[in-house]
Amino acid sequence: MYNYSKLLGRIKEKGFTLEALAKKIGLNVSTLSKKLNNKSEFHQDEIKKICRVIDIEMCDIGTYFFCLLYTSDAAD
Repeated sequence: MYNYSKLLGRIKEKGFTLEALAKKIGLNVSTLSKKLNNKSEFHQDEIKKICRVIDIEMCDIGTYFFCLLYTSDAAD
């Protein structure tokens, strides 16, 4: 599972709601929400579109999209 808190912060920082971002990248807001809640995975083209819209450099994709979510179960 991934931690998308930094991505969510960037979305807000750039003045987007999830609804507005979803529309801009051609996704249904419920689909975007599922992806941000680890119920579904992002596709490469979706990541690229989001990066273009909210000005994330390609070299920073890992920081926003692939930061692992650590839970107490992960240590076991």
